[in-house]
Amino acid sequence: MSMKHSPSAILQWAVVGFGFLALALAFSARATLGLVMPIWSQELGWSRSFISGAAAMALLVMAAVAPFAGRLIDRHGVRETLALGLAFVGVGCLIVAGTSNAYVFIFGFSIVAAIGFGMVAAHVVSTAVARLFEANRGLATGIATSGSTGGQFLIVPLVAAVLATFSWRWSFFAIGIACLILIPVLWLTLAAKDGGEAETAAPAAPSTLKADLGTIIRKPAFHVLFWSFLLCGYTTAGVIETHLMPYAAFCGFGPVPSAAAYGVLSAVNMLGMIGAGWLTDRMNRVVLLGLIYLLRGATFLILMNIGTSYEMLVIFAVAFGAVDYATVPVTASLVASHIGLRVMGLAMGLISAGHALGAAAGAWSGGYIFDLTTRYDWVWLISAALAAGAGLMVFLLRDRPEPAPETA
Repeated sequence: MSMKHSPSAILQWAVVGFGFLALALAFSARATLGLVMPIWSQELGWSRSFISGAAAMALLVMAAVAPFAGRLIDRHGVRETLALGLAFVGVGCLIVAGTSNAYVFIFGFSIVAAIGFGMVAAHVVSTAVARLFEANRGLATGIATSGSTGGQFLIVPLVAAVLATFSWRWSFFAIGIACLILIPVLWLTLAAKDGGEAETAAPAAPSTLKADLGTIIRKPAFHVLFWSFLLCGYTTAGVIETHLMPYAAFCGFGPVPSAAAYGVLSAVNMLGMIGAGWLTDRMNRVVLLGLIYLLRGATFLILMNIGTSYEMLVIFAVAFGAVDYATVPVTASLVASHIGLRVMGLAMGLISAGHALGAAAGAWSGGYIFDLTTRYDWVWLISAALAAGAGLMVFLLRDRPEPAPETA
């Protein structure tokens, strides 16, 4: 690679930083839904099944958008993709903040904001980072994508404080405005005067969508990573992101203590993602990913035994946080090596669509099972079994692919 086309270190880490911030805002908006669920049930008369259904619908929209977002970053780069996604998230949050109508809420959160969630996503950020970094790719990916949870360490408790002091409307309003403010800053900073942005876009050689899909689907590694990541979605964004704080309220904890525990989970999650990224560069990735899934399954047994003990809730938050989104940098690394950098955006988009489908199933079924049984026990038992299944599935892979992978 010539110096003319090499991205500067400043641009490389700017992409990491903006990826972190964008993911922090988008995922905080999604987490706020769980925080306000008990309040909406009392104030607006919306059942948990309805709100969970709205979350599930948003996840289905994200699943539909994810491959297109991956194709967009393959073709046009990270600046355009993140800016457009942030615009959708910001406008969607402002719509939610200004309504008490169930249909308008569905439109704002489950359609408009959900389109943004599908674009401001870990697969977009991890693809951009993978194209910019050769050395320490796993670590850089772990840092950038840790915004999906680590950024919430500060944002979600602040949202809870706003919620307790003012109202839930101000919580969504603040996130929406923050997203819109970040857009011009990101756009100007990543103008890429040194040509670095080209490294996050697709190569010059043309290829059709049909041909790229064929390339991806013919890879056995894609199917292992797709189905394991689908189960990952059920056990993270599905049941935990949507139902942990309502479960904490069910156990008798208020919004601020519940959000504080979620903040602990998010902080540990950030460290877990960075640590997993660091380990990705240094150990067998298949073993690492399989162990993460198996350990995650075990943490649900802790969750089932919280009772009224806040200490047990914090213990779960620490244990689950360490293995929550730690799968992202390892999965991204395996996609880069087993499927190829040239189609990584599209491949990660398809795999992330599977994650969103699993999450939609988890979000909806969690609310349905609770309304049916008035308990969460079966939700956590099913999640433990699925996480263990994902871990066993991963061991079908090799750490290094037998054929030479495609390169960008």
